[in-house]
Amino acid sequence: MIARWTLGPTHGVGHWDRVYKNGQWLLTPDADPLVVGLFAYLHDSCRKDDGPDYHHGARAAEWIDTLRYTLLREITDQQMELLKTACRLHTTTHRTGNPTVDACFDADRLDLGRVGIIPDPDKMATEKGSKMAEQRAGELTGVG
Repeated sequence: MIARWTLGPTHGVGHWDRVYKNGQWLLTPDADPLVVGLFAYLHDSCRKDDGPDYHHGARAAEWIDTLRYTLLREITDQQMELLKTACRLHTTTHRTGNPTVDACFDADRLDLGRVGIIPDPDKMATEKGSKMAEQRAGELTGVG
């Protein structure tokens, strides 16, 4: 499997940078900052295009396996599994209860404004994500 580095405005580098920044804001002492950072740049790496692509997370998790002994050789097996889980489930799962995976989910969701969707505090996986979504919703709607 070869990653398709989508460089469009919706799922490209700008989005990845915003997800990274969101992830840094969402970090708690229980969340792994390396996994959250890697997620930002790998979660959409196997998209077919900027349109609906419901299996891109699963493809990214599979592709990440191919990086295990090269680019990702320094991460632990646990970090590898967290990264793959976050990528695989980021479009299908609301919350896992794992602080690292849930921070990944919210980091991506907090950038939904780029496609005209106001982040919903009730659909965030973390408490910090919910508070940030309230703030973003106020900014996007001019309320608050």
